[in-house]
Amino acid sequence: MVFSAALSALALSLPLLSVNALRTRRALCPDGVNTAINLACCSLFPVVQDIQENFLTNECGDSAHGALRLVFHDAIGISPTAGGGGADGSIATFNETELTFPANLGIDDILDEIGPFLLKHSNTMSPGDFIQLAGALSLVQCPGAPRIPFFMGRAQPKAASPPNLVPQPFDSVASIVQRFGEVGFTTPEEIVAVVGGSHSVAGADDVVPGLQGLPFDQTPSVFDTQIFVDVQLRGTIFTGQGGNQGETETSVLGTVRLQSDHLLARDSQTNCAWQSFANNQAAMAEAFGQGVLKLSLLGQNQDELTDCSEVIPAAIPFTGGPATLPPGLTMNDIEQACATAAFPSLATQPGPATSVPAIPQADDDDDS
Repeated sequence: MVFSAALSALALSLPLLSVNALRTRRALCPDGVNTAINLACCSLFPVVQDIQENFLTNECGDSAHGALRLVFHDAIGISPTAGGGGADGSIATFNETELTFPANLGIDDILDEIGPFLLKHSNTMSPGDFIQLAGALSLVQCPGAPRIPFFMGRAQPKAASPPNLVPQPFDSVASIVQRFGEVGFTTPEEIVAVVGGSHSVAGADDVVPGLQGLPFDQTPSVFDTQIFVDVQLRGTIFTGQGGNQGETETSVLGTVRLQSDHLLARDSQTNCAWQSFANNQAAMAEAFGQGVLKLSLLGQNQDELTDCSEVIPAAIPFTGGPATLPPGLTMNDIEQACATAAFPSLATQPGPATSVPAIPQADDDDDS
């Protein structure tokens, strides 16, 4: 890993911006260009510009997907009893430890990509703040995604996360629900929104060898509810663990399904929550935004942080239509799982069926 040594050696006593009193009027920042309600947030504007233009390149692509994944893997690795971890940037500072955890397979790619930016702005922000800022900015690159609050002032990480706390794509629903419950996610809707919403703008990484960049639904560059339809289709093959990677052909050509998504859509604990988000864009976006905000504050005291949400640009509105069935399929191809409500009626896309393009990888862009 190119930047692992540098990130691990990053000083753990870098200065943080102080919390200023709440202001009600915008004031001109020292740069003479930007304005802010809280002048403590002024130093973030050049960081935001750098992340958007040079890291995310102003698109909902592989880098944005990776930044969002990093938010989750950094934050949820926290134990109420064992200590360490949480939304503190430990996955970057103590990467030599945390990247050995099986659930963090492939995270080294996004850390290599984001590492130079994190180091460049290390005098302005702690690793935990930078990861959360990049994640919040990644969402506003994706049409339909919510604009989530951003709080600044996380201390330098003191220790690596304990092992075996990040859910894996091969875990049972009971295990996933238990892990989320340990960090304060108490309803199936919260869990399903965070998992499904994240996978709405995501694709296969090293977890599926040889299938790098295959999306999880038909619209990986749009934050929408198509994931909740595509995973519910009958006959899709989900990926297995170890030597059981097996078949990867799905009912949606060019996509791949994670076992955990397949099970969440069908298990009695979560299937009605999963179905409830199909064609319910507003509810899904709201629940997802609340869930990611909760993740961003794990291990933190919000009262000790500065609300710098004003530096996050406006979200891109969702302008797409309702979720649909792939060409040639009908409602009979939906594998009904929720026992208390019928799956929403869906239209079928005109044919013939075509394969969903793979998500261009950041390394591919560099080579072009």
